[in-house]
Amino acid sequence: MRAIIVAGGTGGHIYPALAILNKIKKMEPDSEFLYIGTSDRMEKDIIPSLDIPFVGIDMEGLNRKNIFANIKVIRLFLKAVKIAREKIREFQPDIVIGAGGYITAPVLYAAHKEKIPILIHEQNSIPGVSNKFIGSFADRICVSLPNSVSLFPKNKVVYTGNPRSEEILSVPKKDKTSLGFKANQKLVVVVMGSLGSTTMTVRIKELIPGFNDKAYQVLVITGKKYYDDYKDIEVSDNVKIVPFMEDLICLLKDSDLIVSRAGASTIAEITAIGLPAILVPSPYVTNNHQYMNAKELEDAGACHIVLEEDFSKTRILQEIDKVFDDLDSYQKMVENSKSLGIKDSATRIYQEAKKIIR
Repeated sequence: MRAIIVAGGTGGHIYPALAILNKIKKMEPDSEFLYIGTSDRMEKDIIPSLDIPFVGIDMEGLNRKNIFANIKVIRLFLKAVKIAREKIREFQPDIVIGAGGYITAPVLYAAHKEKIPILIHEQNSIPGVSNKFIGSFADRICVSLPNSVSLFPKNKVVYTGNPRSEEILSVPKKDKTSLGFKANQKLVVVVMGSLGSTTMTVRIKELIPGFNDKAYQVLVITGKKYYDDYKDIEVSDNVKIVPFMEDLICLLKDSDLIVSRAGASTIAEITAIGLPAILVPSPYVTNNHQYMNAKELEDAGACHIVLEEDFSKTRILQEIDKVFDDLDSYQKMVENSKSLGIKDSATRIYQEAKKIIR
């Protein structure tokens, strides 16, 4: 297969895109790829480091506060379409696959103009602006969460799950004892995204002393930017504070509860593992999509939602106790979470790609 992969901006788009790419490579080892992303976001470093051919194109998202700023966005869009059409003609792909981010809009529109089959993957429960636009001419739309199915044309949409889920199943478990935790005590992981959060740092600092007399253990991941803000906090032996964990998903396989945001990658990870969660959706994202992501899990009995405005030391300690104090309820959360995790999601997406190529 010759495939152009398009995704950018955040890990929530890039890593699902790579999961799809890796599945195609596994199924068809002779496949060739071209990855198109933005020229100034994290994909410009991640993709070349993996020896995947990369093209960076200047593109920005729509400005919802200043409509006049969108004159520049329109110019960038038109220029990006022109560049993308040139790259598509040069590469001659069998398919173009988009996994989110504003760079997908001009590239997939260019693919449409070049009459190349298009598949898109939507990670969140609420489609982003680019995927809404692309959905009208895409050949296949794959979604991560069941409720998203109703938001796209019926004849195009398929519920596949998040392709990261399949990859997660194959990563090795990291024992919590490797971090100095006790094997016979529960572990709670508190993390508010890989970069951390300005607003949540203040609240988590207030929360941490409340863990010191608990029977469970806690790992707080601050984000590199905020780690120094925690240096004066005294903690007992059951609490550890780190700035970042490269292999967090491996540790989550030996954890008992996560307190986190509700981004698409997080949802894919915890449902693949069957990890109960207390989710604190970011209120700063488009269309409040993190809340809607979390709501699908809450409705399925897989998590508890705490809004950022309600996040406090007292509330979170109560929520953790509620999860741990009822063993039957806890086990149901595990089962309900696993029920949302599709174990062959990347394979399903690969199969849909093959269908539209044929």
